[in-house]
This record gives sequence, structure tokens and C-alpha cells, in this order.
Amino acid sequence: MKALVCTSWGPADTMSLQEMDDPELGPNDVRMEVHAAGLNFPDTLVIEGRYQFQPDFPFVPGAEAAGTVIEAGTAVKDYRPGDRVIWVGISGAFAERVVCPASELIRMPDTMPFHVGASLLVTYGTTYYALKQCAHVQAGEILLVLGAAGGVGLAAVDLGRAMGARVIAAASSEEKLDVACRAGATDRINYSTGSLKDEIKALTSGRGADVVYDPVGGALSEPALRGTGWNGRFLVIGFASGEIPSIPLNLPLLKNNAIIGVFYGVWAKRDPAAHQQNIRELFRLYESGAIKPLVGRVFSLDQYREAFGTLTGRKALGKVIFEIKP
Repeated sequence: MKALVCTSWGPADTMSLQEMDDPELGPNDVRMEVHAAGLNFPDTLVIEGRYQFQPDFPFVPGAEAAGTVIEAGTAVKDYRPGDRVIWVGISGAFAERVVCPASELIRMPDTMPFHVGASLLVTYGTTYYALKQCAHVQAGEILLVLGAAGGVGLAAVDLGRAMGARVIAAASSEEKLDVACRAGATDRINYSTGSLKDEIKALTSGRGADVVYDPVGGALSEPALRGTGWNGRFLVIGFASGEIPSIPLNLPLLKNNAIIGVFYGVWAKRDPAAHQQNIRELFRLYESGAIKPLVGRVFSLDQYREAFGTLTGRKALGKVIFEIKP
């Protein structure tokens, strides 16, 4: 099979597209033909050896895939060839086929295209957990989303609107803000041209944001935290800027704020029942039209350098997808 292979830590240029043997199928495993695979910011960290989990070399990167079952192990009872499924793991998705434990699969709704299936669980799964279980977002609250046109940022805009929040989109260009507003943001802040903290206070008449969703980090985190109101919740999603900020702890003290780390993958394993419930709710939101995931760019597997560059260059508008089987 054709697969993208990583043999040393480094940027996308250090990888190569290779022909390799299919992984062996164990009794509890499923072999899946990949139709589409989602590219997420953690994938850029994995190939550079900067993620919390580091696969052994050589490995196929990619943590999110949608496709069809082509073979099931002898002990697998719940899946059969032809079933449409989504898989989320640590690595292995950027290939024509994936072998994974059947317990890691999620059955995909018949109405859902593979491109959407490969764009939903990491970005929307992370965001729904963050807004629902971590921040307890309520209808009528003010949600500030940093990096609002990227994969997780746009998911936060979409889900925040669906949950009844007033969404303020913050991004680095008017083009990105236009995308976020089409997804449901009612207000916008271009943080490349003005003061983020001052703009938040102006848009909220001094009240401040109830919830901040921060996948960017760096120099934006502190002014965003300063722009929260009383009992505000600050969600630490990631550090797309490449810089982990140092936050003065007097800031949350003064406003009774909570700074909450969001580690979706570990939570999903520690509370699988709640995770499955979240997925069911996300599927219902999708099928009802309440959320509309945006696939921004679609690449073939041999365009991996350009695809990774879209993320690392912070040029993504919506989700970046590899189309592996049209």
C-alpha cells in the first residue's frame, strides 16, 4: 500500500511517500480502507517529536481517518466488510489502509460524506468536550474564540453558536474573520491591527468574555485572559503560535477565573461512556443541520508538503483533508 512514512524527527520535508506492506491483522483488529484522512495541528508536532506521545520509527503519521471496513479479525463481531467507519488514534491514518483495534472505530452515519467524517472527531470532538464538559457553556454567554478560522477554532465558532452562545471571532486577517462570521460568529476582532483586550471590552460593554477558547497561545493568551469577566473560564486548547505563554496567576485570582486544560484524547479513554455520548450528540447536530463542518482544503497524499505547510503557516481556513480514495 502507499503510505506517508516518517523515519526521523523533523518537518514535513523529512518524510517520504513509500510503498509498504499492510500491517498484520490481529483477531480483535479491523482492516480499513481509508477514503479521507484529517490533518490536525498535533500531527505537525508528532513528526517533529514534540508531542506528548512519540511513535517508534518508522511510522505513518495521521490520527484521523474515515473509510470502509475491508476485513475483520476472527474475534470481531460488530463490524463487517463494507461498513462505513471513522477511526481516531495516534498515528497511521496517512495511508491507503489502516489496521486498528475494532474498539477504536466509530460507525459513521450513512448521510455523512467521508471528507466530513475525517474532519469531525478531532476538531469537533475536542471542542465539544471543551465547551460542554470543561467550560459548561450556557446559552446567552459570550464566547471568545482565538484562531477562529482554523480547524478547532472554526469548530468552536460553529458549536458555540449551536449551543446558544454569542460568539466573538478573533483572527489575524479579515479573510479569516469573514469565514468565521459565515460560520456563525456575531462579532469580530482582528488582533493583528488592534488591542485584543480593548476590543473585547468594547464589544462586551466592559463585561468581558465568559469563556475564552485558545488554541493559539503565545502573545495572545494573556490579553485574552485579561478580557474575561467575573467567573470567566479560559480554555487551554493548544499552542499553534509555537509559544507556550507564562500567565501571571494574579489575573485569574482578581476575577475568580478558571484556567482549564483540555486534553481530549486522554479524557475520551478515561470516560468512554461520556465520549460516546458526545459523539452521538455531534452526529445528531450534524444530521439536523445545526453544525456545518467546513472542509477548507483537500490534498492528495503526494501533496503532503503543501498540506502540512498550510497548517504550520497558519493558512488553513477550516479543516485540511487528504483525499486518499476518491
